[in-house]
Amino acid sequence: MTTVLASQTTQPSTAPSATPAAPTVMGSGTLAGQLLPLRPPALPTAAALALARAPRRELEQAFQRGTTPDVEALVGWDFRGINATPAGAPPLARLAGIQKFVKGMFRAEDGRVMGYNSPVVQNVLDGRWRTRPSDIAPKRFGFYEVAPVDPTARDNHYLHALLLDYGKGGNAAWDVTRGLRDYLVQVDEANPDLFLGKAYYAVGPARVSMGFFVLERLRRGPTELTRRPPR
Repeated sequence: MTTVLASQTTQPSTAPSATPAAPTVMGSGTLAGQLLPLRPPALPTAAALALARAPRRELEQAFQRGTTPDVEALVGWDFRGINATPAGAPPLARLAGIQKFVKGMFRAEDGRVMGYNSPVVQNVLDGRWRTRPSDIAPKRFGFYEVAPVDPTARDNHYLHALLLDYGKGGNAAWDVTRGLRDYLVQVDEANPDLFLGKAYYAVGPARVSMGFFVLERLRRGPTELTRRPPR
């Protein structure tokens, strides 16, 4: 678990396996007042690519200006992810083979909104996202809970964000992803498809900054997952 964003490692995972249920197809209307696409673009948009290459100062400004994403608008979708490489910074994520990834969101049996990561073929950044080992049966690991930030909790840096808490994802005790804490904002209030994340890693009570990542709506995913508990 190294470099820019440890949650996207392609190392073999000890996270619980997941068997997807049939996806629930969402309509083309609005959800919480936001229009969701019938079919998101197959390639990353210019806005997503520009954000992934923006200087760190601009990323911080965009994150601070962001709005709280609608949790319900995330359920049942996969999102293409890019570990940001600010202008002038070494391309550590690309060199480590974790620049591209997929995150998905689903509803757990207990009603919580949860998420997962999937490894992706590391082709050109403006190319297609292809999950491994296949788009039909992607590997899912690094599970997390998705919820508004609790101002009374330890992880309360950004009250306008959602918290992706891997410590509540049901990952095995020895799984290094358990320490990840990602904050997520919607970049533009008028665009429900583009998000900016800021990752931290929990080391006891301390939180170590891991950098920024970009998410963009990619395709419909499973609304629910049936999972086996970690061994």
